[in-house]
This record gives sequence, C-alpha cells and structure tokens, in this order.
Amino acid sequence: MVEASSTDWVGLALVVGPGGIGSAVAAELRRSCPGLKVLTAGRHGPSACSLRLDIENDSDLDGLAATLRTQTLPLRLVFNCAGRLHGPELHPEKRLQQVDRFQLEQQFGINAIAPILLAKAIEPLLERDQPFHFASLSARVGSIGDNRSGGWYGYRAAKAAQNQLLRSLSIEWSRRWPQATVSLLHPGTTDTALSRPFQSFVAPEMLFTPERAARQLVEVLLQQTPAKSGSFLAWDGQSIDW
Repeated sequence: MVEASSTDWVGLALVVGPGGIGSAVAAELRRSCPGLKVLTAGRHGPSACSLRLDIENDSDLDGLAATLRTQTLPLRLVFNCAGRLHGPELHPEKRLQQVDRFQLEQQFGINAIAPILLAKAIEPLLERDQPFHFASLSARVGSIGDNRSGGWYGYRAAKAAQNQLLRSLSIEWSRRWPQATVSLLHPGTTDTALSRPFQSFVAPEMLFTPERAARQLVEVLLQQTPAKSGSFLAWDGQSIDW
C-alpha cells in the first residue's frame, strides 16, 4: 500500500490532551495537513481547547461520538496525547516499598484504561471504506524487553498495558475496519512538565522541544498504513521491542 502524503488527509482530526506535546501536535497537523480540521479536547474545555473531554470520565466519553458528528466531516484521525507520570500524590517508584494501590490505579487509569475507552467511544464513527488513524503516545520505558534499570513500576506497567490493549485493538479493527491504522508512538524526552523533574539525566541533544517532538511524531504518523497497524514506534520511526 502506498504511503499517504499530508495532502491526502482530508476531514476531521481530534487531538486529546492539550498539554505541551498535544498542543504542538495540533499545531503541526494544522501546518502540515491543510485538509484537516483539527480539534483539541481536554478537561478544561473551551478555555483551553475546542471540546471539553475528561478521558477518565465515562459520561464524557459516552457523548463524544455525538459531539463529533455535529462537525459533519469524516473523522480521519484521533491522536491521544494525554498521560500522567507524576503529580502532587503521584511519584515514580524507585523501589518496591514505594509501590501502592492508589498510585498504580492512577497510572493505569490515564495511561492504559483511558486510551482504549477513547477508541471505544469513537468506534461508532468508523466506516469500512474510510481511512482512519488512531494514535496514542506510549513510552520506551513501557517496553518490557528494553527494561534494563527497573523502577517506575506503575508508569512502566501502565504503558505496557496500553501497548497490549491497542495491539489487540489493531487486530480487531483490521478485520472490521480494514482501512483503520493504530499506532503507538514514543515521542522521546520532551521539554514539558511531565519530564521536567527528570531532565538532568538526558543529554541536551536528546531533549526535544514540543515543536520538534510534534514534527517528528507527525512525520512518523504519515508513514503508517493499515498494513503497519499495531506498531510501537519511536520518534525516528524505529520499531521498539515490546
């Protein structure tokens, strides 16, 4: 199958998670794919993005398809950029004794459960003869085969769970929606609030601005086809070990 060019993407795109990478991805899609109408969605609604959507809230997800239908354009892309690594009561674990139920539930809620339920929410909009892409940010630390340092139990496990869930989704959709493509994308370490406490361990040339990360992610995404659905890829297009 021939890879699509940016001018082939015509219709509606939804970027979920208006943080540093999400906002930059939305801007890059508007720049590089002029045929797309790009909407953004997040917890704070119209003040920060096009739609209010808390992807950890079932009632918000239940109403998403109806909201998107009002746009009348065919849905071409949903790109989930939402995620969580740390917060006021959430800290990556350095050793086993720091693992607790609350933190595991927090990590799995946003990083594993939310993406698959987002896919479920938009599935009613898919058509067998309509190309469609579902992409979600994963992380290299979610690779089981690449785990050489341990730690970060909850975040690693949640991203690995997301990978398995969306890999299964790609197989189901290949049968039901043969023009759908599912992609799991690692953006590299990006200068955002999520990575800021951990940037001292990153070489300066490998710390990306959100704009550079978004450009690289969109370039990789444009190369994906249904034949490649279910791939776990880094920002440079290289496959990552499960």
